[in-house]
Amino acid sequence: MPATPAYPPRSAPRLFVDVELTDGAEVRLDGSHAHYLLKVMRIREGQPVKLFDDRSGEYLAHVTTLGKRDLILLVDGLTRPREQVPDLWLCAAPIKKDRFAWIAEKATELGVARMIPVQTERTQNPMGKPEKLRAHMIEAAEQCERTSLPELEETTKLDALLKAWPADRHLFFADERIFESGEGSFRKALVAHEGPAAILIGPEGGFSDAENAAIRALSQTVPVSLGPRILRADTAAVAAISLWMAGRGDWNGPPTG
Repeated sequence: MPATPAYPPRSAPRLFVDVELTDGAEVRLDGSHAHYLLKVMRIREGQPVKLFDDRSGEYLAHVTTLGKRDLILLVDGLTRPREQVPDLWLCAAPIKKDRFAWIAEKATELGVARMIPVQTERTQNPMGKPEKLRAHMIEAAEQCERTSLPELEETTKLDALLKAWPADRHLFFADERIFESGEGSFRKALVAHEGPAAILIGPEGGFSDAENAAIRALSQTVPVSLGPRILRADTAAVAAISLWMAGRGDWNGPPTG
């Protein structure tokens, strides 16, 4: 006998909706969501759609009503609860918009809990509109079957960030200056420092001497090296997140901190 097709099919469209979903709720979609389903996917009544809300999880729904520019979905039930993510923040200086958007996408895919843009002395590129950066995060989560999104904070000046830094959160400071000195093994730092954490990535050109000193003066700072090669800021962010996820995150099992 032929195998019964999996339901819902993996090819079912998957969208983020900024409303709290519950079983039996009706969800009206318009704008870009409706255009995507109606014009791109050519959706029809009765067909399944996956929705997630960054609150409770992912739900299966189906189309009940089609309009010219909108449609209504009926939520059938929860397929997956909202995932738990490790307690890791990314603090990164804005760089060119397309590259910073790429960082936001990859941070979302890798499971960062919060992203904080940081204004430094050498930051040359403003972050741009937060809603555009969030749109990149949403698209990444939709495509990668994430059920949660990183919190996106407002741009914060470095001195203000350090002044208000939580006492119980380690700040892994990616410092390209320390590799040749033999300091800053990321592996050893991860072994020695459990619990809530954040990664700090500087701008193109790095941190100034005064900023470097201020970061190191914070008792929660853990200077780490990303190896013998100088990395672009976007590469450094992804490399550091990956190292942390492999050592302290959920790549080897449930979240540890």
